[in-house]
Amino acid sequence: MSWLNTVVREDFNRARRKAFFSRLRTLIDRSANELFPFEEVRSRLNVRSQHYLGHQTVPIDRIVGSEGRYTDFDRQFAPRHDATKWRWMSIDRAHYQSVALPAIELYKIGDLYFVRDGHHRVSVAMQQGQIDIDAVVTELIVDVPIDTNLSMRDLLIKEEYSDFLGWTGLADLRPDQRIEFSEPGGYLTLVQHINANRYFKSQEQGHDIDRETAVCDWYDNVYMPVVEVIRAGSTMRHFPGRKEADLYRWIMDHRWYLRERNGGADPGPLVATADYIRLFGRRSLVELTERLMRNLFGEQVQREAA
Repeated sequence: MSWLNTVVREDFNRARRKAFFSRLRTLIDRSANELFPFEEVRSRLNVRSQHYLGHQTVPIDRIVGSEGRYTDFDRQFAPRHDATKWRWMSIDRAHYQSVALPAIELYKIGDLYFVRDGHHRVSVAMQQGQIDIDAVVTELIVDVPIDTNLSMRDLLIKEEYSDFLGWTGLADLRPDQRIEFSEPGGYLTLVQHINANRYFKSQEQGHDIDRETAVCDWYDNVYMPVVEVIRAGSTMRHFPGRKEADLYRWIMDHRWYLRERNGGADPGPLVATADYIRLFGRRSLVELTERLMRNLFGEQVQREAA
């Protein structure tokens, strides 16, 4: 069956070329092309539990990482070097001969999957254009949402989010919570807000309140009122690429500024949000830029006329 040997060899060479050009493209546009290391993802997130899901049919485009072999394949599971050649070709040959192969083994975290066993089978399946693949799946339950848009930068933010939920217990106290930032550092600000709210509530009540009570009070009476104003006014359209928690943090800073300017009178979330959008929303910034350009252009015309 020399013809089949030729076919599988060419399939492997094609997969290697695919890996080469993908690598070249990432050097040009600096896009991500690495598999996620399963151990790193798991170590950065608080795993609440783990359970066996059994045999499933898994969408192949949701397999984004590997346990232990993340350097052997790129994000599309194209082989990155020739060391995998003979194993890869044997799997490809089995594909053409319709030989049944064992199901691969996967870990599932959120909406993503990581290969535990069966890397070459995944690689060949992707090369052959398969949409899904049979797998035995073990799921790790985490307290933050994980989807196919995940990047290494996003993972750092998810780690902060997971730590925040671990410290506050908010995932259990308010299961519907969804507090996401578009950049690192935001959750430390939330911890400061919770501690400040706890201090002032303790002063009002004349005794210390526990952390759980402080967290719930902050979420119900400080965070959500601002978020509800943001949602009611479709505020996010003025800040493309940002998250509700980003706006909450900025609006709270602006609210404090207005309070200081007004002699201690709290403007409330509605006024603070409206004033912040007026000053810093995308439309406001565009109009400000246009005014500056008109003024600059007018001064230039006056100088030339003089």
